Amino acid sequence: MAEPSSYRPKEIPEEPGVYRFYNGSDKVIYVGKAKNLKNRLTTYFGSNLAQKTYRMVHEAVRVDWTIVGTELEALALEFSWIKQYHPTYNVQFKDDKSYPYLAISMADDFPRIFITRKEKRPGLKYFGPYTNAWALRNTYEVLLKVFPVRSCSAGNFQQYFIGIAKRPCICVGTEVLKPWAFLFSGNEDAWKFIRHRNR
Repeated sequence: MAEPSSYRPKEIPEEPGVYRFYNGSDKVIYVGKAKNLKNRLTTYFGSNLAQKTYRMVHEAVRVDWTIVGTELEALALEFSWIKQYHPTYNVQFKDDKSYPYLAISMADDFPRIFITRKEKRPGLKYFGPYTNAWALRNTYEVLLKVFPVRSCSAGNFQQYFIGIAKRPCICVGTEVLKPWAFLFSGNEDAWKFIRHRNR
């Protein structure tokens, strides 16, 4: 077992990013994300660590990181690395169905966008899974601000049309929504547009 002080980085950036701890066989044993890399990584080299963290930092022999632009990008990269490396000390993502997806009912004339943890069904386009429900919820709220997509259930939607609902369920038709589907495929220009609109 290595002493964490033997590989403690001397200079760590104060930016958002994702980091990896490696063992003596150069295998990634832990992946994490941080809003501030310096603040987060410094905690691993202090005292009073949890037992699991203590074992991890003593098994590790080095740590590296990748700087990203936003916390959302850090979340995506963290999930990607966990799926790629299967680190020993991370909670394993063995069952994607336990994590939330963003879904769009593209088969409907007036598609609905919603968050779900249920099994995939025909007629829905899924994006995810996502490891952080809070971050997904924020993204969902941003999308509703940028695009007038239906978010209510089919029952509430029908009530609006027959005059029962007190407020309209904002929506656009399928043909209007389809051109924007690329947003969920990782198009960086599209995400820049969303961030700009949400300022």
